Amino acid sequence: MHVRDAVEDDAEAIAALADAPADVVRNLVHDRSVRVAEQQQGNRDPNVDTEADDTDLLGFVSFDAHDRTVHITQFGGTEAACERLLAEPVRFAARENMGVEVLVETEATEKKAAVEAAGFKTAGTGPMFRGSRTIRYRQEP
Repeated sequence: MHVRDAVEDDAEAIAALADAPADVVRNLVHDRSVRVAEQQQGNRDPNVDTEADDTDLLGFVSFDAHDRTVHITQFGGTEAACERLLAEPVRFAARENMGVEVLVETEATEKKAAVEAAGFKTAGTGPMFRGSRTIRYRQEP
């Protein structure tokens, strides 16, 4: 699995994973830090630039930072990709001595498993999102 910064050409694939319109995802790529995980293909050098269409995306994570906290705004994909991608904002937060927070819908079992496997602890209930209750997860520096 190879992780890289998302580019605008990834919008369609991310939109499919996020169940969101591609134009919204294009804005997300421009406005937030977004990383994608893609299937490692053969002996491909991960340092060589390739077109986004050449690979299958396994997952994505978007995050931003404010108020001394890194907020994971969206993530999705396979459980393994999510676990790997959640390490990206955690690593950024550690360098900046910031906490990390993510909200997960209570019925999103695979996402909750990935968040917990990445070392997040339950920090209470979160706000309603798309008509569903959420759980607030947090990691401290």
